[in-house]
Amino acid sequence: MKERAYNFNAGPAVLPEEVLREAQENLYSYPGAGMSVMEMSHRSKEYNDIFVGAQNDLRKLLNIGDNYSVLFLQGGATLQFSMIPLNLMPPNNKADYINTGAWSKKAIKEAKRVGIVNVVASSEDTNFNRIPKQNELKLTPDASYVHFTSNNTIMGTEFKTEPEVGNVPLVCDTSSDMLHKKIDVNKYALIYAGAQKNMGPAGATLVIIRNDMLERSSDDLHTYLNYKVHQSKNSLYNTPPAFTVYVIGLVYKWLLNMGGLDVMYKRNLEKADILYSFIDESDGYYKGHAAKEDRSLMNVTFRMPNEDLEKKFVAEALEKGFVGLKGHRSVGGLRASIYNAFPKAGVEALVEFMKDFKAKN
Repeated sequence: MKERAYNFNAGPAVLPEEVLREAQENLYSYPGAGMSVMEMSHRSKEYNDIFVGAQNDLRKLLNIGDNYSVLFLQGGATLQFSMIPLNLMPPNNKADYINTGAWSKKAIKEAKRVGIVNVVASSEDTNFNRIPKQNELKLTPDASYVHFTSNNTIMGTEFKTEPEVGNVPLVCDTSSDMLHKKIDVNKYALIYAGAQKNMGPAGATLVIIRNDMLERSSDDLHTYLNYKVHQSKNSLYNTPPAFTVYVIGLVYKWLLNMGGLDVMYKRNLEKADILYSFIDESDGYYKGHAAKEDRSLMNVTFRMPNEDLEKKFVAEALEKGFVGLKGHRSVGGLRASIYNAFPKAGVEALVEFMKDFKAKN
């Protein structure tokens, strides 16, 4: 395929073309360094400028104060499922979790290895097609923290606002909608996100942690699993995912150059409205999985009248250059992931294909 496809993959996912071209231009020799970012020492001045520049640009995008640390770690969000309870659950050794899908369930599984987990609400009885309402939350007043997943990639649901948890620290997995809009970081004790969905290539995990939470990290923890160690070394306790962080930094600059996250959010609303409106107006031929009030702006999940049509749809879409539209096996159907970097023209082209497919089938 000589031309770039419309990439609807859920992750690793689409990156801004401007970012790809800049990375390509500087791949062989980064300006002033005489070598690729993939070759330079992570202790060098050149790489320090890249690394700290990425941290500072994220602070600008989200207005992150000095009372928070910005870390780039490894192990994906999956490692954070363990690091969070290991570091933050003591001394009470109990935490509240909101269960909204596969990733929440994995986080709950790991937290149960450390202490008591109270699942304060769940939408599993409806195959996770909705977000539990505030009045459904059975919160524990002395919980060490409350954990939720902001966007559910597989099910296509998304929290429109943070759950209200009182004075209990709030922890959030934002892997698949990080930076799709501006959030108030001050509402959170810890935010984490695997980069590969909406922020950059696979290999790095962003952790934004309020500094007072670091006091919970015990010196008895294995060294690499201790947030305090990573914060004290500015994420350079060991060799970081150097090239991944470089590209993430380019994505942050791209967002800033576009006008910031309010502009990005407006674009995301517009893109999602184009696709959801068509689905709703298709007389049931295409049917969304998620409850309308909880629909994700990043991952649009939908079904068709039968599985044979869905298979045919995926095959013909691929021939037209629409990649990654098959839904996750636990939900079936179709999924169009339209992250920040996905172009509006691609959403419009998909809708035209869907119209044509419906007319012929």
